[in-house]
Amino acid sequence: MAKNDSKVTDNPKLKQKKLSDGQLSLYLEYYLGYSKVEDKVKIDRRKESLNLYIWATPRTTEERLTNKETLELAKKIRNEREQELREGKLGYRLSKAKNVNFLDYFQTYIDNYTKKDVRMLIIALNRFKDFLSIEYPVFRTSIKPEQLSKDMMLSFVEYLQSRSKGEGAKSIFQRFKKAVSYAVEHDVIMKNPCKGVQCKVDEQILRKDVLSVEEMQQLISTTYTEQNQDVRRAFILCLYAGIRFCDVVELRYGNVDYSNRLLKFEQSKTKGGSSSSGVVVPLNDSLISLIGKPSTEGAKNEKIFNLPSHTMCLKALRRWTARAGIDKHITWHSARHSFAVNILNNGANMKTVASLLGHSGLKHTEKYTRAVDSLKEAAINSLPTLEL
Repeated sequence: MAKNDSKVTDNPKLKQKKLSDGQLSLYLEYYLGYSKVEDKVKIDRRKESLNLYIWATPRTTEERLTNKETLELAKKIRNEREQELREGKLGYRLSKAKNVNFLDYFQTYIDNYTKKDVRMLIIALNRFKDFLSIEYPVFRTSIKPEQLSKDMMLSFVEYLQSRSKGEGAKSIFQRFKKAVSYAVEHDVIMKNPCKGVQCKVDEQILRKDVLSVEEMQQLISTTYTEQNQDVRRAFILCLYAGIRFCDVVELRYGNVDYSNRLLKFEQSKTKGGSSSSGVVVPLNDSLISLIGKPSTEGAKNEKIFNLPSHTMCLKALRRWTARAGIDKHITWHSARHSFAVNILNNGANMKTVASLLGHSGLKHTEKYTRAVDSLKEAAINSLPTLEL
């Protein structure tokens, strides 16, 4: 089995292969981009044996010293080969990567992507294809990596901002840049066209529609025969606890501390990247009743809500709000915003709201304060005109 002794971005990578006699053979693996064969994208890799060997489990001081010297030599050769590769002195060159269609490369990146924001990557690719068909029709089905330019990226940002509201354009462009950065790291793109290009949005302005307390009650009182009860229960919990869709869909009965009446979970968005990823939500009788109990005692790993895909959940929500007579653009994230605005409006302080939402600081919570201020202003302005 081969072992990688290089950094993720090294090209070539220094690897090890275990031999039958217990030693490890050192070799280099070159990444030479992608090639398209019969509508399939194929990764092009080459290996070079170094004819260098180390002990898999050195037992003596001499063996350990030999291993150290051999590895240092192998790393030196690897560094020299990388320089030669960049200068085009090797027999196989990086220019082969330029034959790939970036749209195919992006799709392959998505196919091998394992994180939860893959849906946003799909949207980013589709938006880029739409953009090309309008602004650069010659590239609508195929564009080479070197044909991506900074001017094109600036136009793409303008296009995203014309199509998406609020933070949507920024979020899509962030995912697009992830795919481009990956291509740069793997020498498919030699110069990052997104460098210096920003998709700005005022993060202190709450742009999504929110439900007032009255509208929440109006929605909850609306039921119908074919309504998905898990979607209904999950959205109500989001309204009363400020939970994101990506978190509510993963909630399990093991997250509920029934004795202390608490809901505890780690946010998917910040898990592993923030000390504030853990969230603790106090539960009242209504919320405990909404959550319920597992089908069998002790089934802590059982999901609380058996939800369909995000798309199906959104369609179900749209049907529900329409039947309730709510003429607003309500999404699952609107529940989180509604929760924050309503408890602030009822007197909760910003620090408490930030803690309930799992924010690491008050910066992201301030936009809700501004939304509350605008609601108060609207309430005052709704009074009859005062004539003196």
